[in-house]
Amino acid sequence: MSNSIPSSDWLDETEANEKPAAPILRLRDWLQAQDSHSGLLAQAAASLGRLDATLGGLGAEARAGATRRLALIELESMLWAQGSPLRREEIGREVMDARAGTDLESMRLARWGLRRFEGQGLLDDLRGFLGLHRSESAGLAEALAARPVGEAFDAAAAEFLSTAAGFSALEPIARAPVLRAAWRIADLSSPECLVEPGTWTARDMATGMEALKFVPLGRAGRSVWIDGGTPADRMRRQLEAVLQGTTEARRELLRIADWALRARQATATIKGDNSARIIEALAANPLMTTAMVETATGISRDTAERLLSRMHSMGLLREVTGARRFRLWTAGR
Repeated sequence: MSNSIPSSDWLDETEANEKPAAPILRLRDWLQAQDSHSGLLAQAAASLGRLDATLGGLGAEARAGATRRLALIELESMLWAQGSPLRREEIGREVMDARAGTDLESMRLARWGLRRFEGQGLLDDLRGFLGLHRSESAGLAEALAARPVGEAFDAAAAEFLSTAAGFSALEPIARAPVLRAAWRIADLSSPECLVEPGTWTARDMATGMEALKFVPLGRAGRSVWIDGGTPADRMRRQLEAVLQGTTEARRELLRIADWALRARQATATIKGDNSARIIEALAANPLMTTAMVETATGISRDTAERLLSRMHSMGLLREVTGARRFRLWTAGR
């Protein structure tokens, strides 16, 4: 395995008659850290519950759109923290096969992460979760060069999953810091990659939720995706990030609901219900082309184009490409 693990996570203590043990992976320390921040844990859990309930109150289409909306925000934050800045609109354009002149490796990670945030991949099948094909060859792409392959990867994955099982006594939202450390120690990703361990732990944190497929940290995740310090310090930053991230995520969902109400009021004088259909479609989808609006609403292309332009001039919509063709529409602020 590589020796590029952050020093705070490295194996530096030996106990009698045992193999070297990593202090950062001692369960008792993390249970103590969780207990010492019980008040913050309760606040974070309550905020998470409110977000889950808000998402659960949406219809199936709107819930899927809200999940994608939050996933795009999360990926934007992760990639910026990793030093691979991509705006959420760029990711959305690429997913819909529009032109977006961006870094190919960053976009590959973004597309992978979006699928995982939307529920693809089993957490206990790390090869499948990471989208890997079994190989014993050293001739791998540069992005995978630091990752073990073949039997070595299987052993690393088993090591990580065993560690994860050993920390099941922690609350799901509280165990993410130690599992990110365990991921690095097992060398499951290249040292500079934050998206893969961040995505796995975001999914794991949502264990037990009814509607949420992952726990969004948003901008607050930057304080924990690159982490260090004692278990108590990491626990505090983790729970603060969950509290802030879920609060902002719920605020975003409520913003869209408020926008839809204001937009319906502003377009009430427009004859017919076509504008209301467009508002419903854009409330349920973070980004839409004119063709997508046409399909979702059942109105003609000409009518869709005319109403989208009119609503844009009213300040109700934003066009995020600045292009004349393949324009992408999103709900206004």
